[in-house]
Amino acid sequence: MSTDNTLDNWLSSWPDALAFAVGLAVARWAGWNTGDLVWSLWLSSLVVGYSIIVWMICQPAAALVLASWRDRALVDSNPRTLIVFWLLLAVGVAFFLAFFTIHFVGFHYGHSQILISFFPIDPGDGGRATDARMSTNVEIVRRYWLFLPSAFLTHRAAFLRKPLSLSRDMSISSLGDSHKFGDLFSEPYRNVIRMHLLIFFFFFAHFARLENFAVYTVVYAVYFFPWRLVRSAPVPATPVSLSIAED
Repeated sequence: MSTDNTLDNWLSSWPDALAFAVGLAVARWAGWNTGDLVWSLWLSSLVVGYSIIVWMICQPAAALVLASWRDRALVDSNPRTLIVFWLLLAVGVAFFLAFFTIHFVGFHYGHSQILISFFPIDPGDGGRATDARMSTNVEIVRRYWLFLPSAFLTHRAAFLRKPLSLSRDMSISSLGDSHKFGDLFSEPYRNVIRMHLLIFFFFFAHFARLENFAVYTVVYAVYFFPWRLVRSAPVPATPVSLSIAED
């Protein structure tokens, strides 16, 4: 049975193979060089990673809002309680979004300042190609957005996951795939680490003059490989009841 489940999991990874083929076809069709591949990886890490973070923050908040609205009759004696709860929830969401925006987006901005020195981007505004500015980011999006659908496809599991799911009796039926809620945010940062390793390889290939389509194929195979299937399966968490026993 375990063998069958493993086989089913690998067979279900066909979208990763499709993402790999599409991403490779885009690079081939556009005639990308090492610099283009580096910036496409940088853009996918930023956009897909930040989207995952937003999902991990907003999905639990939306679940709590829907649950509180569904059971709003419990606070009919004081309707302001529901409003106060929503305001506190909004403050929490805003805080976490601000924190991860500064931490995650700020890191990618600093990273772009380093990459631009080795792989210049000319946005066509008359400025230096080695200066990373807003027009540079716009140009990166314009050139490499074609890579984003493949990147989103290979990270689809993160958006199918429900970080928080409440049952009818307000018990937690799902709290991510691990024991620690903070682990839910690990995927975007794992992607950052993977991007760093691939970029280091690109640097080596660039200076060793090993730039060819076969090398790009290997790099893309590493990027799109379904690494989640080779990691240890998480232990299912026991549902934790939030209900208070009545006297």
